[in-house]
Amino acid sequence: MFVEHPQRVALHNEIHARPFGGVTSPARCSCLAFQTGEDLDDAVRDHFTAFCHRYSLTPPAADQKYFEAACDGFSVIWERHAEFTVYVFKRTEPFDNPFEDPVINLVPRDWLDETPGQLLVGLHIVVDKAERSEDELSRLFDHNGLTGSRILGGTAQVWTDFRLHGDGFGRILIKDCGLEHLQAGRLVQRLKEIEVYRMMALLAFPLAHTATPKVSEIDTRLSEITAEMASKTQTNDEETLAKLTDLAAQTEEMAASLNYRFSAARAYYRIVQARLGELREERIEGMQTIAEFLERRLAPAMRTCRNIGDRLEVLSKRVARANNLLRTRVDILLEAQNRDLLASMDRRVKLQLRLQQTVEGLSVAAITYYAVGLLGYLFKAIKDTGVPINDRVATGVAVPLVLGAIWFSMHRIRKALHRADD
Repeated sequence: MFVEHPQRVALHNEIHARPFGGVTSPARCSCLAFQTGEDLDDAVRDHFTAFCHRYSLTPPAADQKYFEAACDGFSVIWERHAEFTVYVFKRTEPFDNPFEDPVINLVPRDWLDETPGQLLVGLHIVVDKAERSEDELSRLFDHNGLTGSRILGGTAQVWTDFRLHGDGFGRILIKDCGLEHLQAGRLVQRLKEIEVYRMMALLAFPLAHTATPKVSEIDTRLSEITAEMASKTQTNDEETLAKLTDLAAQTEEMAASLNYRFSAARAYYRIVQARLGELREERIEGMQTIAEFLERRLAPAMRTCRNIGDRLEVLSKRVARANNLLRTRVDILLEAQNRDLLASMDRRVKLQLRLQQTVEGLSVAAITYYAVGLLGYLFKAIKDTGVPINDRVATGVAVPLVLGAIWFSMHRIRKALHRADD
């Protein structure tokens, strides 16, 4: 038979990795999201394993990232993500006040207090079929301005104020106008994910605000340096290069520290937009839809983050170009200095050649003088032996002959040395 890929089953089942269960109204949910990160994975799993042992539940496996089970009077959902962990506690029962006595009150307080990570999202979601007037809705949200819409083809209505209330939790109210069991569960999941991913995306916003003055400072310093380079006044290239290197290091350090957070923010924002689209909102007269509210608040924050990221990228390229320009100018100056040095060396060589030729001429004359002197002594000695010879005439005749022989010998020696150098 076929040879299966070792990850075939895991990849096939990934689409069912987080199957949020159904919800039947009236129901209340309390959702918690903690920023935990990968370094707290063991602590998160040990903490939730302790919860499972309290209620005699089989804890999730080491590679399991989603868990759902029924406890005493409520059910729990545990979701492990790369950067955060989500806990959802659900309860289906009639109630008078949707946000009074939430499900979170049934969870052991000592266990909640020991939850690893930092709380990022606290949210109560209520699903029921009750008809409520505008005044009743306003009281449920402490008279805050409401955002809401008809969703999923009119099968539900949803209201929220996007505010934290006295218990530190946000509130979402869903009116069931004909939701199916699983459809209601998916709706609760979408609304929960909109809030969680919205907050995760906004984690980049404070970093963008903090980075803005630093980016502006680097931009200003780079403009000053490039202006100095463009001016005709003499500058210290070594000092300028040191400044550019420092700016490049600061820019790259900032980009490295912000790149992951900004990239994650873009990914989370896209998820928020996708979940908002899945709601298929229809306007309730006189009220902003959830998508409109978030578009006016969340989108500018994301644009700010993108703008800082783009400015850092542009700064990095500008620093690199300025660095290359300065290096090019330094190279040109070095080439000019090398050209002048070579010209100076050429002049020195020519001068040395002239001196050498002068010395060679003097050497020929000196050698000729001494050689002719030796021949004069020889001719005198020959004359004293009785040979009829005029020693002075013989010495005079020998001068041009000796001079020619010595010059010819020096010329041959010089040619031999040149051939050896070649």
